[in-house]
Amino acid sequence: MTRIKHEEIANQLLYAEQMTVPIQPLTTTYSEISVTDAYQIQIAQINAKVEKGAKIVGKKIGLTSEAMQQMFHVTTPDYGHLLDSMMHVDGDTLSLDGFIEPKLESEIGFVLKKDLHGPGVSVADVIEATAYVVPAFEVIDSRIRDWKIKFEDTVADNGSSARAILGGKPTHLLNLDLHHIGMVVTRNGQQIVTAAGAAVMGNPLQAVAWLANVLGEYGISLKAGEVILSGALTVAVPIRSGDTFTAEFAHIGSVSVTFG
Repeated sequence: MTRIKHEEIANQLLYAEQMTVPIQPLTTTYSEISVTDAYQIQIAQINAKVEKGAKIVGKKIGLTSEAMQQMFHVTTPDYGHLLDSMMHVDGDTLSLDGFIEPKLESEIGFVLKKDLHGPGVSVADVIEATAYVVPAFEVIDSRIRDWKIKFEDTVADNGSSARAILGGKPTHLLNLDLHHIGMVVTRNGQQIVTAAGAAVMGNPLQAVAWLANVLGEYGISLKAGEVILSGALTVAVPIRSGDTFTAEFAHIGSVSVTFG
């Protein structure tokens, strides 16, 4: 695909997001689309938003679990960008008016104090570069009709990302075992799912190292101060108006959000 085609498709996705009207799968409309094309479309969208005043504040990692990778017939995660307009804090109420068919994922968020630039980034490097971790929710929402997406669709659509909610207490990684860390999610006070950090590539630290190394191939660094959402510990949960979700993590606190 040409750069002009990338920008054309990016504009379709931007319009779908703005008008909350989904489009047909890109992989159906453009059978020639490649993963490289998809990332170029994603970048074109982000650049368009930055030109209008948005700021990049971090990255999100998706498809980190084996089950999700099998669903999309891939062997690698994907990533997207976090913008300041997407960020919320613990206890916020979000209107559903701006979404198409949102779902909620529970994650561990990393806030960096040093840059990470691959290739060659190790788990030890991630630990050294991390200021603290916090519980997080990511609201995902597909601009593709009925979530009928393949890998290239979600990559082009900025990893199907929509919002992020950070909560809990900032916790240093010292003596913190993210592989075994447990989590319980409730909806309106009723437990709906449990998980452990090992669900994310064996350890969320591995996911952040993966991202730094992949981006390093394109000359892109993870920057000090950025938020990195390391990937969902559980399946995505549909959101209904009036829902209040809370994710309680061992050792690092909780995060809550209400949808109206």
